Amino acid sequence: MTSKIIANGIVRAVLVLTGIALILSFIYQIRTVITYIIVALVLSLIGGPIVRFLKSRLKFKNTTASLMALFLFSLLIIGFILLFVPLLISQGENLSLLNTVKMEEDYNSLVLKLNDYLSTHQIDIQQIYEKSGLNSKSAVNMITAFFNSFLSTLSSLGVGIVSVFFITFFLLKDKRKFNTVFKWILPDEHEDKILASIDKTNHLLSRYFIGILLQLLIVFILYLIVLLIFGVQNAFIIAFLCALLNIIPYVGPLIGTCLAVILTMISNLGSDFVSETLPTTVYVLIGFFVVQLIDNNLSQPIIFSNSVKSHPLEIFLIILIGGYLFGIIGMIFAVPVYTVLKVVGKEFLPENKIVQLLTKDI
Repeated sequence: MTSKIIANGIVRAVLVLTGIALILSFIYQIRTVITYIIVALVLSLIGGPIVRFLKSRLKFKNTTASLMALFLFSLLIIGFILLFVPLLISQGENLSLLNTVKMEEDYNSLVLKLNDYLSTHQIDIQQIYEKSGLNSKSAVNMITAFFNSFLSTLSSLGVGIVSVFFITFFLLKDKRKFNTVFKWILPDEHEDKILASIDKTNHLLSRYFIGILLQLLIVFILYLIVLLIFGVQNAFIIAFLCALLNIIPYVGPLIGTCLAVILTMISNLGSDFVSETLPTTVYVLIGFFVVQLIDNNLSQPIIFSNSVKSHPLEIFLIILIGGYLFGIIGMIFAVPVYTVLKVVGKEFLPENKIVQLLTKDI
């Protein structure tokens, strides 16, 4: 091997690494656009059955059916905004100077009541509370900072929603055109297998995302029943938030339960802590625990295993692996990615015994 060949190899390797670095840098710079495209793809998978229903049963034209699907998505977003506008307005009023003082008093009252109750059981949290550096001022400042940060993201959300809806509309409306272009760039020897994989993937992922919506609806109704039984204020909003957190497997329900407990205690600040606030909070905690038992052992396994044709143990292990590798994002996207890999494996490696075992129901 001559020095010229070695030098050429080094130059080629440097150029390849530079090209990869540039591509990764470009992807990082347009990560927001990629996020819009991914969200639009998910919406198109959910809206696909709606478009097909409107076209086949109600004889809508393709463009009209696509617009109607986007209109339904818009109603959901508008309903979501209208649900939280009163809450945001009230929080804005609470953050004024006068109400900030009231919030500090309520916060101190809650801490004192909790400390008095625990001290009767030989548990002194006052020292821990003081060492932690938490106080009413810092708590209010944290809430204020969070609220301001939340408001600052609303403007970017508007641009994001418009962009996502624009992309989703054309994914729904011009699906056949995209398929034609896609077929044109595919290698002829693998075209049939790739197209079959895409069709199966679209079908399974559509079922999966619709299944998630059904699961969230079931959990929301059960949460709402629990909160209404015990007379918790803003039960609808709390149940909706906690159900929405269920999108994050395993971790989301824990966060939602903690949120419900905190909001339940805050809503009962004016009541006696031992006889009313604490029992109500414990009952809500037990109720949420029962809801999670129902969801984890009944609704979730049935919906997920039927939607993506996977055993519940498969789903659990895949979500666990995704969480260890990529955190919360990995847990959310573990099942869709695993479904895609299963479909591709069945089309391109049909003779493999492991693939046959995992894809026998697809």
